[in-house]
Amino acid sequence: MSDLSYWCELAWLHPGEVVAGVLVQVEGSRICEVSRGVSAPRGVVRLTGLTVPGLANAHSHAFHRALRGQAQGGTESFQAWRERMHAVAARLDPDTYLDLARATFAEMALAGITCVGEFHYLHHGVGGRPYADPNAMGHALIRAAREAGLRITLLDACYLTGGMGATPSGPQLRFGDRDVDRWAERVDALAGEYAGSGDVVVGGAVHSVRACPPERMPVVAEFGHRRAAPVHVQVSERRTENRHCVETYCATPVQVLYEHGVLGPRTTAVHATHLSDVDVALLGGSSTHVCVCPTTERDLADGIGPARRLHDAGSPVTLGSDSNAMIDLLEEARAVELGERLTTGERGHWTAADLLRSATMVGQASLGHPDAGFITPGAWADLVSVRLDSVRTAGAGSGCPAETVVFGASACDVHSVVSGGRRVVVEGGHVLGDVGPMLADAISALRE
Repeated sequence: MSDLSYWCELAWLHPGEVVAGVLVQVEGSRICEVSRGVSAPRGVVRLTGLTVPGLANAHSHAFHRALRGQAQGGTESFQAWRERMHAVAARLDPDTYLDLARATFAEMALAGITCVGEFHYLHHGVGGRPYADPNAMGHALIRAAREAGLRITLLDACYLTGGMGATPSGPQLRFGDRDVDRWAERVDALAGEYAGSGDVVVGGAVHSVRACPPERMPVVAEFGHRRAAPVHVQVSERRTENRHCVETYCATPVQVLYEHGVLGPRTTAVHATHLSDVDVALLGGSSTHVCVCPTTERDLADGIGPARRLHDAGSPVTLGSDSNAMIDLLEEARAVELGERLTTGERGHWTAADLLRSATMVGQASLGHPDAGFITPGAWADLVSVRLDSVRTAGAGSGCPAETVVFGASACDVHSVVSGGRRVVVEGGHVLGDVGPMLADAISALRE
């Protein structure tokens, strides 16, 4: 990795200031110096438009990318969508997963994402039989992210039941370790293999209250404490989940997580769409992060969660692409504000700076990288440059470039990405080559 200097026509600097003529000097994977208000010296890489820190995709299921366009039409129920997802999971092995994930992560890089939180529950072979290396699928995801130029936080999910009190069956058998102690042993071995590698964080996950019984949750929380690693959990995505949880445990999913020690500053509650006032208070009072995934939540008709109330209660809010029906963190960001407008009939809940912070520094911190998401000395050298002269962004002028990017730009306006000091997107193209055919080939292989 060579050291380079980058001159930004405009740069979004903490805590939300747009500055013209910013020189960023990089040593290895880190920023070593930032100079403001300077002309472009000779020999630097010029980054036009607005340059922001690397975006963090805090919740992804890479293999769901194969469902795009296959499960959006008609009036299919959520259960029908889930059966399609299980069918894709049934066909993957470490090699095909590597190909699909590498192409999916490359698509993320093209969208300005430099770190992904991969919520990983496809662990074993057909029938739940472990591979010779029980973490073969996790290794494939990590290799895919590295080759695509992303840091990865692999959130290894504990998945033990096929529903509250139900035995896993069919493709679900590939998701679980049958016993929480087996899960902990396997994940601890995986974390040990990547200890000290700054571009990989291995965290834990409670898949959901329906897939991880409450009495097993403390083992996952303890893994996070012992490893000082993130712990994520999908919670209250749908009303039926809440209803079944109350019927089974006489408590909401958030209350169950609180009572079993899962919530806290290193924890991220994903979705958190259907919450009571008590749930909001428990999440905010414990400083638990909340990851909203608006494009998936609207695709699956989940609903719009109370993101602003959660933020005001004390929960930092992050963004995720979840099912990867769309990979565009700028769309996820503006959808947070636009969703609030739809539910309240009022505008102005989130500023562009608020949403950029969620997409950058807050998201990076939730994935175990508190030293990323800033253009400042010592931070990870992640620089994402967005065009201000496309048909979506032209006319921004010097007065509102951040607002134009958040509320008008899309992933295809990203023209340059530096991730950990490595140039992975140049003039809108990924260094691996044409990502479209990569995706097409990887997905076609699963259908043959």
